[in-house]
Amino acid sequence: MAVRKLKPTSPGVRAAVRHDFTDITTDKPHKPLLVPRKNKAGRNSRGKITVRHRGGGHKRNIRLIDFKRDKFGVSGKVLTVEYDPNRSARIALVGYSDGDKRYIIAPSGVKVGMPITSGKSADIKTGNSLPLDVIPAGTQVHNIELRPGRGGQMVRSAGSSAQVMAREDKYTLLRMPSGEIRKIESRCMATIGQVGNLDHKNTSLGKAGKSRHKGFRPTVRGSAMTPRDHPHGGGEGRAPIGLKHPKTPWGKPALGRKTRTRTYANKLILRKGRKR
Repeated sequence: MAVRKLKPTSPGVRAAVRHDFTDITTDKPHKPLLVPRKNKAGRNSRGKITVRHRGGGHKRNIRLIDFKRDKFGVSGKVLTVEYDPNRSARIALVGYSDGDKRYIIAPSGVKVGMPITSGKSADIKTGNSLPLDVIPAGTQVHNIELRPGRGGQMVRSAGSSAQVMAREDKYTLLRMPSGEIRKIESRCMATIGQVGNLDHKNTSLGKAGKSRHKGFRPTVRGSAMTPRDHPHGGGEGRAPIGLKHPKTPWGKPALGRKTRTRTYANKLILRKGRKR
């Protein structure tokens, strides 16, 4: 996987850095694992906008991904490596010996024909999924469960990985991509290796139109609005926010206010991650 820069024939192309898609082996997804995705444009079931700046964009289909990796003891083989428009990572189609086919998150280094298995007896090899209690310390893992049997919920984006640190009682200590060290129940499943498509962070859209293709609409600054439209609006010339706390369009505090609620999960975090 690498990136490519185009000839600067226009201002939009001049700043663009695109994927070269050399890791993709087919452009035709497995139809039984496709589900239509309805474009809701940030609206809930009542038609009210709950997420702003969404709408339009290219039509997509949802790929049904096997996050649980519960084909224990059944040998599989990677058939294709494919593009998924709904995530930054690549996906791999795995064909199992019982005839079943499933999509998984493609780890770095995955190749067509590579063997894939799951379960306690699986080898510590890239792409195999095992419980945390049998994975050696220092191993890189991804697609990690938060609760046993729920399916992988953490470390699924392109180029990310967590590291197995140690074990305490029924918990395994993991260093997350943010630097956070937290406890995860040792019965939870995790996949060996780092998520593929490592160069995703080096890409650049290059122009506003590419952002619209992704379904993002323009975001207008509050300071560019009138006072009736936003608390930051109004004033002669470029006015600062002032002595008051930054606010949302509805007057709620923004930019820095803590929104995380105290839950049981906080007790499992031994060290906070980097400040963003």
